[in-house]
Amino acid sequence: MKSALVMAAALGLAFTAPLSSGPAEAKGCLKGALVGGVAGHMAHHGVLGAVGGCVVGHHMANEKAKEPAESAAQNPHPTASPPAAQ
Repeated sequence: MKSALVMAAALGLAFTAPLSSGPAEAKGCLKGALVGGVAGHMAHHGVLGAVGGCVVGHHMANEKAKEPAESAAQNPHPTASPPAAQ
């Protein structure tokens, strides 16, 4: 009972804190926190799982966002076709 109350309070705080602090970059954090919170709850460490999931989810979202930028830097003209052979 006590752990469920702590989990509910932590999730409530996690969802209301970004609303009061203005715009934030939370890409991947909410999904990661949800998955980590569930996994952590199964191991009786729900809050730690949610925090860890948020960190990992945010990191993975940043890595995924970098991929298109890196591929565009390597290939500056992705729509240009090679010259036709005559």
